[in-house]
Amino acid sequence: MIELTRAKNAREAHHRFILNLISTGILSTVLKNRSRIKTKSEKKTANLPDIPTDNSSIWLHKTRRAQHSGEGADVPCGSCTACCTSSYFIHIQPDGQETLASIPKKLLFRAPGLPQGNVLMGYDKNGHCPMFKDNKCSIYKTRPQTCRDYDCRVFPATGLSVGADKPLIDQQALRWKFDLSTPLAQKELAAVHATAQFIREHADCFPNEFIPTNATQQAVLAIKVYTVFLDLPDASDNNDTDKLNRTLADAMLETYTKFKCQDVA
Repeated sequence: MIELTRAKNAREAHHRFILNLISTGILSTVLKNRSRIKTKSEKKTANLPDIPTDNSSIWLHKTRRAQHSGEGADVPCGSCTACCTSSYFIHIQPDGQETLASIPKKLLFRAPGLPQGNVLMGYDKNGHCPMFKDNKCSIYKTRPQTCRDYDCRVFPATGLSVGADKPLIDQQALRWKFDLSTPLAQKELAAVHATAQFIREHADCFPNEFIPTNATQQAVLAIKVYTVFLDLPDASDNNDTDKLNRTLADAMLETYTKFKCQDVA
């Protein structure tokens, strides 16, 4: 375990950094600015009220259970319809028979790179889902699993941004404010941030195509494997950074496999 020393030190330093930001009340600024420059969405968000949400630790564990079980996310969207109007291609798997029966076949096309039966639904000239009608989902009860799973809180939770091409989602995501009042919430948030940062910076340590190219899937992946960065064991110093990164990547791959195969707490 010698090669894990520097990872442990980096993780502890990152935790101390996050905890200091929490104590000084500027963590929200870090969450807004990590991984990108300030955007028009952020400027607009400054004039909108915050949206208090769950303790970040409770939300994290609920989200992991939902990811594992397929039960879908429980998101207090209110009147927000940003994800329905932000030029998303919606993936529908072959087992989504009720969903497929609810959508005109002319709106679907084969999903590139996926097995036969996987399809995508596009969006109209305004970037709206074609099933979004009269300012609401017209197939809500049979909506795709992709829509059921979507939760824009993954962005403030990981410090990632959905991207400048989706300003409505970026604007809404920046308004969420997690409850960080417990040590566990602070520790786990730091670990999720460290994981997301590692995924972004060290994609070359993973097998080809394991790391998603879009921010949403990167955030979801970080939530699935963040436990690698929670409690790294003590070890002697080692200066082989490449070996260290590969060791962490291997641990994340193992954690990802276990996540898919085991029950999630």
